[in-house]
Amino acid sequence: MSLLRLNIYNVRNILNESIIPSPAINFIYGENASGKSSLLEAIYILGRAKSFRSAAIKPVINFAHDHIIVSAQAMQPNGNYLHLGIQMEEDSKNFCCHINHHPTQKKSDLAYALPLQLIHSKSYELLDAGPQGRREFLDWGVFNDEMQFLLVWRRFKKALLQRNSLLKTRQLDQINIWNKELVYYGQIVHDCRQRYLEKVKPVFIEIIKRFLTIEEVDLKLLSGWDSSKKFYDVLTENIEKDIRYGFTHSGPHRGDFQLMVNNKLAKDYVSRGQLKLLIISLKLAQVQLLAIENNNRGCILIDDFAAELDIINRAKLLHYLSEIQCQVFITAMEVAEFGDLSRIKNYKMFHMEHGTIKPL
Repeated sequence: MSLLRLNIYNVRNILNESIIPSPAINFIYGENASGKSSLLEAIYILGRAKSFRSAAIKPVINFAHDHIIVSAQAMQPNGNYLHLGIQMEEDSKNFCCHINHHPTQKKSDLAYALPLQLIHSKSYELLDAGPQGRREFLDWGVFNDEMQFLLVWRRFKKALLQRNSLLKTRQLDQINIWNKELVYYGQIVHDCRQRYLEKVKPVFIEIIKRFLTIEEVDLKLLSGWDSSKKFYDVLTENIEKDIRYGFTHSGPHRGDFQLMVNNKLAKDYVSRGQLKLLIISLKLAQVQLLAIENNNRGCILIDDFAAELDIINRAKLLHYLSEIQCQVFITAMEVAEFGDLSRIKNYKMFHMEHGTIKPL
């Protein structure tokens, strides 16, 4: 997937701008508050129907307006053109999406159409914070790798909600019915995650070799229950605890994965700089695997390039990105922060000032 033209209306200080980006690497530079991150945010909204900078959409909308619009013409891997568009209002529930001028209310349709990978200042939290971010990261990969996953995950969540409702009201006469549903779909979710980790692991190891010299790296899936026992047995054993607290303690909704370096948790073993490189390599591995499995690389968004990496690793990353033929958008305050671009064959440079985008 490659964006051929991008149109942005009312996204923070970007009021009405259109750009024709390079199908390869796009460099965006400008002072603080010039709109660089807002440009990436607009692309992210087009693919995910949400912002990565704000939980609510209201702060994203320019103060003089009541909605945002982001649209694009894109090229699919098979050479077909694709038109994408989204309009969102202050109430994030009020949105409309169009794909090839046909309306859809499914955010998943946009996500399939425009796969996005984001690297920004909070990316290190992937391994440093709680498990929710890692589950979302893992499930984004599974979502793009196995078409059945989204439906299975929704059915698992429905069974989980029903079971939790019974636990809270202590109506246990139907608990066994929902236990079976939870186990059936929960096991499929777990198996999908396991297969995905096994696929992405060798890709990740090959990429990390470009940045770090590490003897042993491993990715381990945590199921969300005592894996020495069957999921159904764990639900049965924990029933009193679940009734007491009113929710289900064990299952894929509590799942996680661990990144191990030399048989130790990466976050406890490597430096902060190395941790960033491991996380960037994980994200790039997802993009690379998507290309291998589905011939679709999507877009990579990198915000504040210089803040994430030193000059040596910036050069390594740019070299890698130029090789994989993926569309990339990278921001920095100054052109010099991008480093030596003499070996980058196909790129465009954009300057941002007060929400205005100028190609150079």
